[in-house]
Amino acid sequence: MGDDSGMDAVQRRLMFDDECILVDENDNVVGHDTKYNCHLMEKIEKYNLLHRAFSVFLFNSKYELLLQQRSGTKVTFPMVWTNTCCSHPLYRESELIPENALGVRNAAQRKLLDELGIPAEDVPVDQFTPLGRMLYKAPSDGKWGEHELDYLLFIVRDVAVSPNPDEVADIKYVNQDELKELLRKADAGEDGLKLSPWFRLVVDNFLFKWWDHVQKGTLPEAIDMKTIHKLI
Repeated sequence: MGDDSGMDAVQRRLMFDDECILVDENDNVVGHDTKYNCHLMEKIEKYNLLHRAFSVFLFNSKYELLLQQRSGTKVTFPMVWTNTCCSHPLYRESELIPENALGVRNAAQRKLLDELGIPAEDVPVDQFTPLGRMLYKAPSDGKWGEHELDYLLFIVRDVAVSPNPDEVADIKYVNQDELKELLRKADAGEDGLKLSPWFRLVVDNFLFKWWDHVQKGTLPEAIDMKTIHKLI
């Protein structure tokens, strides 16, 4: 294990037990590998390992976006603020279903419970709207990083939240102006505030116009699941 000895026990178990779905740049499944290998920059660069992921943006009925701060024990991007939930569908039958991204939506429901304690009945899989896909690569530190084909899922629901401290350090709901203030602070380096690179990509490319659609009730107009946005 070399220099992994300091890895948190829960994160270590997840790193080796969870098998991510490997895809090519067109999102065709080409295999599977451990979460550990999928996040080692050395393997990402050597084998061009790309895995399927999702990012959930959950809004309450006031159209405020739920943000989370990743826990300090996370291997990648600890203590970084990000969107509601970011994770991976696993290489298992229920999370590989391609029709209307059902496998990814099943995974999103599973992880909202796992990370934020949101009960499955609060986030029915048919309530998620897959809006688009993006491909990006982002190093976390010298050793770890991300290379993901990320499904962007929106859902508007009032939910019960009970964060899992192994996964989440803090949560907050923000409106558009409050998020813009967070972005300003992150850019200015104030309060040590950091935002995840994938959240920043969504913010800079899509979020505010999609958020306007949420508030107007016109979200279906924003759906584009044909394009894979390569934001590298």
